[in-house]
Amino acid sequence: MRRIAYLLILTIAISLVACRNPNIPSGGETQGNINLLMGNPSQATTSPGNAENYLIVRPQYALSYSKRKGTANWVAWELNASWLGDARRVGKFAPDEELPAGWERIKPSDYTGSGFDRGHMTNSEDRSRSPEDNIATFLMTNIIPQSPDNNQGVWVQLENYCRVLARSGKELFIVSGGHGQGGIGKNGLRATVGQGKVVVPALTWKVILVLDKPNSGMAGVDKNTRTIAVIIPNKQGVRDDPWQQYRTSVKEVEQLTGYKFFTSVPAEIREAIASKVDNLN
Repeated sequence: MRRIAYLLILTIAISLVACRNPNIPSGGETQGNINLLMGNPSQATTSPGNAENYLIVRPQYALSYSKRKGTANWVAWELNASWLGDARRVGKFAPDEELPAGWERIKPSDYTGSGFDRGHMTNSEDRSRSPEDNIATFLMTNIIPQSPDNNQGVWVQLENYCRVLARSGKELFIVSGGHGQGGIGKNGLRATVGQGKVVVPALTWKVILVLDKPNSGMAGVDKNTRTIAVIIPNKQGVRDDPWQQYRTSVKEVEQLTGYKFFTSVPAEIREAIASKVDNLN
């Protein structure tokens, strides 16, 4: 009976995630969502005509989606201790039914046998407060093809470190994504998976703004605020590399991607924190 009850609750939670309209109406795309508090890196919008920079906003994260690539350009989320809880990894990878009508829905099976992991951007453990939060991270718009050594090794090291910071009382604003085309998975170099529907990035990147106290908002950002940025090859052979080996500046990630991060921060402060390379152990 307990198992039946659990499965019923899980089914209801999946339905709620799938049915909720994730978008904020046109004209208010970035308003009122904590995950975009520090800015919209590509000025993505909710217009279906903006197919290569289409904005999806959920309580758990926000993202810019590319119809051509079949993946997000970037995914942004807030992380502090309030998001962390005891919810088990309850999610099941699923197509995102909230994409505009007529758009291809990438399926979990599009990655099957490709040699690449279904790599979370907003990772499952960062949304462990409730089953509903956790399930949302398994929608395929939050997934990119990552080499197993990238996803399960160096990438997860940094994910774990971010949760250590969150549990210590910090608040993080994180943006991550892939760049370029052509990664090396278990089966060698691939430009696409899913019969050409999903572009495999050559690199993965992440930028992180670390505030000393949760809920301090813009007032918590000054020229001494810590930023962490990494650019990591999407290939095998990097599993045991320390994530610190790939540190760079936010500005370098901007030059790579063409995006502009943390634009809600006053320009003088943003320039200072975007130019430095993190060196804390």
